[in-house]
Amino acid sequence: MWIFLKDSFVSLVVHREKPGVLLVRARKAGDIEALLPEAKVWRDPRADYPFRAEVSAEHAALALAVRANTITYDNFKNSVRDQFRHDAYLEVWGTMHHWGLREARRASNNGPNIETNLE
Repeated sequence: MWIFLKDSFVSLVVHREKPGVLLVRARKAGDIEALLPEAKVWRDPRADYPFRAEVSAEHAALALAVRANTITYDNFKNSVRDQFRHDAYLEVWGTMHHWGLREARRASNNGPNIETNLE
């Protein structure tokens, strides 16, 4: 799961060897600590996400819930103060915007897309 926060970008995945544990990964020093201040972060320079920490899924969920409950902005992109981070996020936003436009065109070309649950 990719998590884009105004001061942090992290990736959460299950730990391959430890049930109930998530591996929190980041590309920038300090990003994990911005979300999880007490995390014990280590660096693996060979990894695509060099900064890593292990946390319980419950702890990660709580940290994300705190962030969700303390949102004060009405425009996420404008809340990002670091210019390099803002520019990177804007590129992701643009890619997803174009994807959404293509999906809308595809859906309109295929007619109504009504899903039903028969269970």
